[in-house]
Amino acid sequence: MKRLYLSVFLVSCSVLVFEISLTRIFSITLWYHFAFMVISIAMLGIGSAGTVLAIRAGHIHDPDKQKSGLDQHVKNRSGLFCSASNIPLYSLITGISILLCYTASNHMPFDPARFSWERLQLIYLFFYCLILSIPFFFSGILIATVFTFHSDKSMSVYSADLTGAGTGSLIVIILLNLASPEYAVITASSLCLAAALFLGKRKVVSAAVFFLLVNLFAVLYHPDFISVKMSPYKSLSVYLKYPGAEHLKTYNSSYSRIDIFKSPGIRYAPGLSLKYLEPLPDQTGFATDGQRIDVMTGVQDRSGLQFLTFLPASLAFEISRKERALILDPKGGLHVLMAEHYGFEDIRKVESDPSFLKVALREFSNYSGGIYTSDTSTGYGRNFLSMSPGSVGSHYNLIDIPMTEVAVSGTFGISEDYRYTVNAFRQYLVSLEDDGIISTSLYIVPPYRTEFRLLATIMTACEQTGIYDAASGIAAIRSWDVMTILTKKSSFTEDEIRSIKNFSINRNFDLVYYPGIRADETNRYIKTASNDLVHGFSSILDPASRSSFIKDYIFDISPVFDRNPFFHYFLKAENIHVIYKTMGRKLLYFLNEGYLLPVILFIVLFLSILIILLPVIINAVQNRTASVPDPSAHIPRQRTLPALVYFSMLGLGFMFVEIPLIQTSILALENPSFCVAIILTAILISSGAGSMCGSRFQQLRSPYSLLMLVVLISIYTVLQPILISEITKHAMHVRIVSLLAAVLPMGFFMGLPFPMGVRLVGQKHKMLIPWAWAVNACFSVIAPLLSIMIALASGFHIVLWMSALAYLAAFAALMKLK
Repeated sequence: MKRLYLSVFLVSCSVLVFEISLTRIFSITLWYHFAFMVISIAMLGIGSAGTVLAIRAGHIHDPDKQKSGLDQHVKNRSGLFCSASNIPLYSLITGISILLCYTASNHMPFDPARFSWERLQLIYLFFYCLILSIPFFFSGILIATVFTFHSDKSMSVYSADLTGAGTGSLIVIILLNLASPEYAVITASSLCLAAALFLGKRKVVSAAVFFLLVNLFAVLYHPDFISVKMSPYKSLSVYLKYPGAEHLKTYNSSYSRIDIFKSPGIRYAPGLSLKYLEPLPDQTGFATDGQRIDVMTGVQDRSGLQFLTFLPASLAFEISRKERALILDPKGGLHVLMAEHYGFEDIRKVESDPSFLKVALREFSNYSGGIYTSDTSTGYGRNFLSMSPGSVGSHYNLIDIPMTEVAVSGTFGISEDYRYTVNAFRQYLVSLEDDGIISTSLYIVPPYRTEFRLLATIMTACEQTGIYDAASGIAAIRSWDVMTILTKKSSFTEDEIRSIKNFSINRNFDLVYYPGIRADETNRYIKTASNDLVHGFSSILDPASRSSFIKDYIFDISPVFDRNPFFHYFLKAENIHVIYKTMGRKLLYFLNEGYLLPVILFIVLFLSILIILLPVIINAVQNRTASVPDPSAHIPRQRTLPALVYFSMLGLGFMFVEIPLIQTSILALENPSFCVAIILTAILISSGAGSMCGSRFQQLRSPYSLLMLVVLISIYTVLQPILISEITKHAMHVRIVSLLAAVLPMGFFMGLPFPMGVRLVGQKHKMLIPWAWAVNACFSVIAPLLSIMIALASGFHIVLWMSALAYLAAFAALMKLK
C-alpha cells in the first residue's frame, strides 16, 4: 500500500504540473482566454474516466470476495479497465501520453485567428482538446481504480492524491521560473514514468525506462522539436516579419514569457501629435507572451526625447507642480522619461510585473538611462500607497497611470484587475496632494466602453471619498488614438483650464471635457459623425443622467469594485445580438474579447450531463436485458439520487471555495502565478492532511465535519474584506502567513467529505464509486465557469456563500446515504 500511495502521489503531482504548464503554453501559443479551457479539458478527461469505469461496473472484480493485490492478476472480463493489476500500466500510459499528446498538439495547425475564414479550425479545435484530455483520462482511470479497489482506505488514498497535487502546484511554479514550459511538461511525463517504475513488473519497467530515455534525449538533443510553437498572427510574430527585424533574447517565468526584439515596425509614441515630424529615438520591443508589446526608448540622444511633449499623457506633467510624481506600471518607462524631462524632483515607480522589471534592470539599465535603478518597487501601486498612509512624503503631486500598456490577460481571459476598481481609485485619491492630479491615459477603441467605465469608476470613487462636485475636477483630451483623463480632488483653476486648452490647441488635440466646456470646442481636429464620446462623458459626469446612461448603454460600463474586479469585461448578455450586429456580425470579436464563458458553459453542461447519465442508462439497459439480473452488477437506484447530490455538491463546494480564495488573494499577493501556487498548495496539502487525520481519528469521519466546514467558510466570507484590506498594509511575509492562517483550517475540513463518501458507498456498492468519481469531476468542471459568472454579476463573496450552501446540501445527502 505504501508503494500504491506513492504512485498516486506522483501521478497527481504530475497531472497538476502538466495542467498548469498547459495554461502557460496556451497563453503563449494561442491567447490568454484559451488558457481557461485547460481546466475544462482536465476535469472532463478525469470525469470521462469515471464514466468508462462505471459502464464496466458489472465486470469489476470485488476484492472482498477473492484475495487480490498488486502482485496478483485479478480475473475479470473488462480487459484494460477496472483491474487492480493494471494500475502500474495506467501510470505508464499517462506518462507516455503526456509527452506524445503535448507534441502532437504543439504541431497541430490549430490557430483561432483563422476561425473567421477557415471552418476547418473547428475540427482542429475538437481534436486539439480531445488529444490533450487523454493524459487526464488515464490519470483519472488510475485514481478511480485505486478508490474502487481500496475504498476502505479512501482517506489515505485521497490524502496521497491531494498532497501530490499540492506539491505539483508548487513544483510547477519553480520549474516555470527556471525554464520554458515545455520542460515542465517533460518533468510531468517523467514523474508518471517514475511511478510506473515503483509499481510495475518487467515489461512496464522496461517501457518506463525507455520513455524516460526518450524524454532525456528530447531535452538534450532535440529541444526545438518540443519547444512551444507560437501563432504567426500574434504581435511578436508580425513584428519579426519586418525586413531587418531581429529576435534578441527570451526570458521565461511563471508570470510571463518576455521576448526582446528589434523591428522597424516599432514606433511607440501613444497618441503622438501629427504636428511632430521628427524621427523617434531608438526603441527596443518587449513582447509579453508574444502578444502585448511594450517598448523601451533609448536615451543616448536626449535631444530626441522632445517627442514626449507631443503626447497627450504629457499634459498632466506640464500643468502639475514639479515635485513628487508616482508612476504606476511604467513598463518600458516612457512616462518615467516624461517625468524626468519635465524636471520632477522625486520620481517613484511601482511595477506590477516583476519579471519585466527584472529583465529591464538586468539588460537595459544603461540603454534606458537607469530609470529603474532607484526608487522602484514591485507590486500593486494601491498596496504600495496603503503601506504608508499619512506618513511624511506619502502624498504626491502627480499619480500617473499609463493604461496604454493594459492588455486583457489572466487565467480566465477576463482577468481580474484590482488596479482600476473604485477601491483602488479611492486609495489613489487619498494619497494625492490637495491640488494634485491623477492622470490616466488609455487607447481609444470604438465602440467606446473602456473610457466610459473608467470615468464611471473615477466618479464613484470621488463621491465615496467625499468629493461631491467631482465634475469640476475632471478634464479630458484626446488624440487620434489615445485619451488622457485628469482627476483632481479640488476644482481646476482658471489658469489650469487655460493651460489645458492651449496645450490641446498647440498640438491639434481635441478637448473632450473640462469644467464649463462648450459644444463648439469639441470635435475639431479628430472629427466624428456623432460625437458620442463627448456625449457619453457629459452624461456620466452629470449625476442626474449617469444611472440611466449606464443602464441603457449597449456594453456594461458600470463601475467595478474589488468584489468583482473584472474591469475588462463589458459584455451584457441581453445585448449579445445587438453587439454582434454592431461589431459587423463577426464572431471573432467575441473570441478576441474573451467572451467565451457562456459558450464554454453550454458545452461543458452538455458533456457533463452525458458523462453522468450514460453509465446509469447503459447499466439499466444491461440489467433489464439480462436473463438473470445481477443486483451487484448495476448502479442501485435507491442510492443514485443521494450519491448524485452528495458528490456533485462536493465538486461545486470545493471549487466554489478554491476559485474565490485564489482570485481575492491576488490583491494581497500581487503576482497571480505566485498567488495560485501559495493558495492551491495550501488548500490541497491541508486537505490531504485532513484526509490523513480522518483515516486515523474516527471523530473526524462524522458527517458533522461538513457543518464545521460550513461554519468556517461563513466566518471567512464575513471577515475576508477586512482581512485583505488590513494585510495589504504589511510586508509580504506577513500577508502570506495571514492568508495561510485563514485558509488552512478550511482546507483541513475540505479533505474529509469526499473520502468519507467513497468509504460509505464502497461498503455496499463498489460499482457506484467510479460513477461518483465522474459526477464529482463533472461538477468540478462546471464550478469554475459558474463561479466566474456569479462573480461577474454579484461578486466573489456570493460564490463563497454558495459554497457553504453546497456543503449544507452535501450534509443532507450524506445523512440520506447513511
